[in-house]
Amino acid sequence: MNKSLYGIKNVILLVICKPLYHMQYHKAAFLGSERSKKAQMKLFDYTGFAMLTYTIKHTNNDFEPVGEEMFVGKMVRGEETMLFICDGDGYAKAQSKPLPTSKGEEIYKKIINDGISEFNGDIKTVT
Repeated sequence: MNKSLYGIKNVILLVICKPLYHMQYHKAAFLGSERSKKAQMKLFDYTGFAMLTYTIKHTNNDFEPVGEEMFVGKMVRGEETMLFICDGDGYAKAQSKPLPTSKGEEIYKKIINDGISEFNGDIKTVT
């Protein structure tokens, strides 16, 4: 009898734990989505186009929303520059379309002059 009771407890434990894990993921996704949309709108104000990128990050076998902080970063490839709004860990929350380098640099300087700090590390993006 103890064996079957033990088996039932295990089944109940699995049923209870699995949904909690999914709720944490969805909560992280919801919070991250709000933060990324805010970054997207901020970058849109400067560039006229901004694409939403990361909303969650996977750390230590867990999911977390992207950070609230906003840093500006850039990537230059040939004659084009892409601008990013990222969190403190470098996760890009929003990105511009490729811009001519001179236009990208002009907008980048304006964003910094408006008080958004520069991100100098590696930007984690979907490009």
